[in-house]
Amino acid sequence: MSTRARGTDPSGRTRWCRSGLGRFRRWAANEKPAAVAMSFLVLLSVAAIAAPIVAPYDPLQQDLGSILKGPSFSHPFGTDELGRDMLSRVIFGGRISLATAAIAVAIAGSVGGLAGLAAGYVERVPGALIMRFMDFLLAVPGILLAITIAAVLGNGFWPATIAVTVISIPAFARLARASVLSTKQEEFVQSTKSAGAGHSYLMFRTIFPNALSPLIVQASVAAATAILLEAALSFLGLGTQPPSPSWGTAMALGKSYLKQSIWYALMPGLVLTATVFSIDTIGRALQRTWGGNTLDSAAGRGA
Repeated sequence: MSTRARGTDPSGRTRWCRSGLGRFRRWAANEKPAAVAMSFLVLLSVAAIAAPIVAPYDPLQQDLGSILKGPSFSHPFGTDELGRDMLSRVIFGGRISLATAAIAVAIAGSVGGLAGLAAGYVERVPGALIMRFMDFLLAVPGILLAITIAAVLGNGFWPATIAVTVISIPAFARLARASVLSTKQEEFVQSTKSAGAGHSYLMFRTIFPNALSPLIVQASVAAATAILLEAALSFLGLGTQPPSPSWGTAMALGKSYLKQSIWYALMPGLVLTATVFSIDTIGRALQRTWGGNTLDSAAGRGA
């Protein structure tokens, strides 16, 4: 029987996949807390995506005979002031938080990464102007800037997401610029430049791919910060509005019923804490893997 018949892909894809899976297994074995955190986030993401199937009840379904009940077999997270199942509302609320984090990281990482790349590559007046604008954004406390943007744009998911995205951009820009400035001095970059490579090739094919590691670590910081800020804005009434389920909104409403049922506010808060802690754990594991001090120095601003 030939080698191909045994399942070896001539293009090397099978070998590459096996090698990548092997590296991931070794990483997970060395970073067990991060592996547990990643498993939790995967389960949470799957539950949020498949919320209509996974959630035991309609998150808007009221049951006035089961108002402010504690955890039970029929309602594991208890119920709210209208008898709505809190587990279902937490699962659907995960859609809001995870979507905000994904959108904010994707846009802020792209815009901030490109801005930092341009500032680090050019270094003169254009680069200085870009970084002065980023410094201005960093000078304003994150939660204050987010509240201002959300208040101007109005309440709801998209204004809150835009606010979270804007305040996440400067950290990516600063990290990208620092990484580009360091990478520019490497011998392989100078050799490529001496060979006659153009600016676009140097920026996007030579420098930027080798400056991505700290940005990937920063993405975990930005995701955790985005979830916290979205919850804070919803808690203050500037994010997702009732009756739509949201972790921040649930905690804001639940604080008025702490004496009757502490579970109302506690359960969404515990899930929020576990989610942010899991993302932070993964980020610190990536930091140890790739080195650097991203999480402690140039990290994003907390809520």
